[in-house]
Amino acid sequence: MEEEEEERNTKKKKKHGSAKREREEREEDGGKRTVKEKAREGRRRKHKRVETSSEPETSEEDELKEETEESDVRPESLTPEELEMLKEAVEEKKKLVQGLRGKPWPMKKKLVTLRESQEFVEKYEGALGKGKGRKLYAYKVMMSKKWMKFQRDFENFKTACIPWEMKIKEIESHFGSSVASYFIFLRWMYGINMILFCLTFGLVMVPEALMGRPYGTIPRKTVPRAEAPSAMDFAVLWDFGGYAQYSVLFYGYYNNQRAIGWLKFRMPLSYFLVGVGTVAYSYMVVIRTMARNANESGVGDDNSFNFSWKIFTSWDYLIGNPETADNKFASITTSFKEAILEEQESRKDDNIHLTRFLRVLANFLVLCCLAGSGYLIYFVVRRSQKFALEGLETHTWWERNEVNMVMSLLGMFCPMLFDVISALENYHPRVALQWQLGRIFALFLGNLYTFIIALMDEINLKREEEKIIKFNITTWEASLYNATGSENSTAPPVTFHPADVPRGPCWETMVGQEFVRLIISDTMTTYITLLIGDFLRAVLVRFLNYCWCWDLEAGFPSYSEFDVSGNVLGLIFNQGMIWMGAFYAPCLPALNVLRLHVSMYLQCWAVMCCNVPQERVFKASGSNNFYMAMLLVILFLSTLPAIYTIVTIPPSFDCGPFSGKKRMFDVIQETLESDFPAWFSKVFSYASNPGLVLPFILLMVLAIYYLQSTSKSYKEANVDLKKKLQTQNEENKRKNKLAALKAQTDLEEARAATQTAERPKNNNASPQRQHAEEEEDLGSSQRKNGRPPPSVRHQDGRPPATRAPVPRTLHPETHRSLGYLPGGGFPQQREPRMHRVPSLQRH
Repeated sequence: MEEEEEERNTKKKKKHGSAKREREEREEDGGKRTVKEKAREGRRRKHKRVETSSEPETSEEDELKEETEESDVRPESLTPEELEMLKEAVEEKKKLVQGLRGKPWPMKKKLVTLRESQEFVEKYEGALGKGKGRKLYAYKVMMSKKWMKFQRDFENFKTACIPWEMKIKEIESHFGSSVASYFIFLRWMYGINMILFCLTFGLVMVPEALMGRPYGTIPRKTVPRAEAPSAMDFAVLWDFGGYAQYSVLFYGYYNNQRAIGWLKFRMPLSYFLVGVGTVAYSYMVVIRTMARNANESGVGDDNSFNFSWKIFTSWDYLIGNPETADNKFASITTSFKEAILEEQESRKDDNIHLTRFLRVLANFLVLCCLAGSGYLIYFVVRRSQKFALEGLETHTWWERNEVNMVMSLLGMFCPMLFDVISALENYHPRVALQWQLGRIFALFLGNLYTFIIALMDEINLKREEEKIIKFNITTWEASLYNATGSENSTAPPVTFHPADVPRGPCWETMVGQEFVRLIISDTMTTYITLLIGDFLRAVLVRFLNYCWCWDLEAGFPSYSEFDVSGNVLGLIFNQGMIWMGAFYAPCLPALNVLRLHVSMYLQCWAVMCCNVPQERVFKASGSNNFYMAMLLVILFLSTLPAIYTIVTIPPSFDCGPFSGKKRMFDVIQETLESDFPAWFSKVFSYASNPGLVLPFILLMVLAIYYLQSTSKSYKEANVDLKKKLQTQNEENKRKNKLAALKAQTDLEEARAATQTAERPKNNNASPQRQHAEEEEDLGSSQRKNGRPPPSVRHQDGRPPATRAPVPRTLHPETHRSLGYLPGGGFPQQREPRMHRVPSLQRH
């Protein structure tokens, strides 16, 4: 038997060895074949695979193999179907890259997906351009990439071309949108004045300087002999007298010759049309800007979840510059301060009676200040007229420039007083700013019109003087002609040098000089206040704080805050003086451009170095239409005096382009009669008839009223629609809440029903569980003592017989009560009752 078993084992080992050898030989023979097949399959997999979603993780070796296989891909071997699939995959990757910013993914996943998608697109998009029939596709891909790059570069170029954009962004990040709104408004004013400067410089000053008569040829272009010795003195030039007065900077230098130069340039017509066109362009730009701002702000802001939006969407993850990141951090902090202040102001509840009393008291004090400033200007103007009658040469510099200096000092100190008074009113910072602007507006407007009234009185004096000089010149010319004619009738006429010819006072040049002086004095006052009031104050607080008795930074004098209201009103009234005096001094737009350019750099430096943010940082109005409304009002009020002087007061007889005419606007009628057909002049005369102009103006007023009413109704409809949407949103929230409560109650009822269904089962199984637990406790106690639990056996070693279950008869009336829960309606699962024999005998 043993020998047979050994033979069988040896035969099995031989068979197993031979099978193993055959398997090895097959593997060796088919090794090369399997490697080739795997390579082919890998290529097929690579050609057919389109990676549009994430694949399961692979090992590093598999990734290296896939990379080596991907490098060997050739589009020439792809079928048209596979090529289309690859193109679709490239397009999907492009769409994924474009919409990656809006994906709710972690930043790490976004960066990984972006890098993989870009690599995929760069690799296969370039590969698709190889081979026959694919050059057009490669050319389209290349041109689309270049076009996208050009658009991106052009957008960056446009952003870089916006003047002072980064400076304003930096100021906004540290001081809030209220301070930044001033610099945005200053930049806008700079653009307006640049257009006005181009009009006056290109169509008035340059043609007269190049094609008009040169200096010294006629009396209006020559300094009088009595003024020639002091014409180049600094004091004279600082007051824009001497050679500055007799130059293209002022109205009196221009000749009344109808056409000048070889181009036959219509100088008087150009001068009049440029003056009218600058005002019309200003109206158009201001109204258009207000309309655009109203359209942008007409939708309204949604203040729902304001702080949540700021927390989760404020940061810009594309920032790569540390300085830009610091500015963004400061901007977010400032925006949170603004939002917190807005929320506090909306929930504030104060004593209304005390607040009303304080506001009435503040307005009374402001009215007293306005009345006092108006009386002071009136007193100074009357005094200056007295000095003018006595002769300004006998008075000091302060007495000669008393009106300009008093107006500048009032404009500097009264806003500070208004700011102190406004602390009694306890308004919202934005409302307080508007009240402050309105009060300073009233102050500047009163000062300006007091100045204009004084100018009108001076113009009347100049006109009276002009009548006397005109009579004297006529008498002098007649006597000179009679004297030369009586002596020798054939003798040539006597010629005089233009500097020796008597001339009139030229009230237009006088008005232009007053406005230029006012602009210069206001500019110098602003810059000196900036250097002394802000810079020196900041230097003293910064360096004397270490050796002073109290904290200079926290107490008096501390660092100054940027006065938004005073600077905005200064810009507006400075522009009003430009509009008012540009007709008589064409150099005013050029001076204002220079002033605004210097103010932008100087004030940006001062606000970042010398000022501190306001204690109550508030958000400026999104449209800034309040600034534009005041600018429109001052534009209207500034053009009224200019229109009055053009229409009613006759021009001077010996200076300016309109000399020799009864009214300045007669140049239009002269041009129509000389350069246009007769029927055109008749049509223009009929069109300018008051019987047609007044109904047209009335129609325009009615159209404006209709459009205003329609706009108001549309705005009310938008408000009602917004309220309805908000109500519908609240109703949907309430319905969703009720549905959630109902679902919760149904779930609780179901749970209660299941618990009541399981309760009888637990009651039936409790005696058996208790008996089993007692047995387990006893067995475990005996195991701890080292004794096994005893088993019940008969004498012959057989286990005891178990008793079979006794069948129970169920009555029909009790069957339902046993099989169903009372009142539940759920069937109860009945378990068979098991009769166990106790393993332990109880003693």
